[in-house]
Amino acid sequence: MVAQSFEELTVWKKGHQYVLCIYRITKSYPKEEMFGLVNQIRRAAASITANIAEGFVRIGKKEKLRFYNISQGSLEETRNFLILSKDLGYITENDYLKLKQDAAEISKMLKSYCQTIISSM
Repeated sequence: MVAQSFEELTVWKKGHQYVLCIYRITKSYPKEEMFGLVNQIRRAAASITANIAEGFVRIGKKEKLRFYNISQGSLEETRNFLILSKDLGYITENDYLKLKQDAAEISKMLKSYCQTIISSM
């Protein structure tokens, strides 16, 4: 079955859950990080699913690939901020490992979407 909207894509669903988790976890960050690290990681996380959604409606394969690739970049950006968050003691090792695992799964799915598009060009 071909998806009729981005909301039907498994990668978007998993990405959306990841974004929600990022938002929940960053609520407990120190107040002085609200306009620093919290803002950065939330924007990067939201960009993951926003670019999947935008790429979904693009007609050209190169355009779809571009947006899915931007999504991959945003995912890597959140991974970087999660490492920093762990090292600063803002998140637990367990939260970090869970988010790391989720990010790896989303990354694998995005890579698969991109490979499918590339092989059909």
